[in-house]
Amino acid sequence: MKATAQNNPTPSELEILQVLWSRGPSTVREVHDALSEVKQLGYTSVLKLMQIMTAKGLVTRSETQRAHVYEAGAPAEKTKQQFAVDVMQRVFQGSASELMLHALAGHRSSREELKELRRLLDEYERKQK
Repeated sequence: MKATAQNNPTPSELEILQVLWSRGPSTVREVHDALSEVKQLGYTSVLKLMQIMTAKGLVTRSETQRAHVYEAGAPAEKTKQQFAVDVMQRVFQGSASELMLHALAGHRSSREELKELRRLLDEYERKQK
């Protein structure tokens, strides 16, 4: 799945993807039950969203069982990376530093989190050589 603004997951679709990434292949009922633990959502709303997500290529559907089983179309890391690249291109004119600065300015980071960011940047830089 190539990320474009048209097939980027909506906030509700991201919630469904989070369930599928954590649980693995699941029925609509299982996804609905997991989402219902944190918010009020109708079964038919979840079903409709998952049908739309199938058409967008965000999830795949297996029809081999009586209840259709849905699975995320791409791993979490790949989807998050594509989403971040899209935001970086559209909002920050391709600037990773601008994206990072704005993300950090809007969020109070712990020392551990900043240390981990430095480690990840060092690791990324080593791989670039």
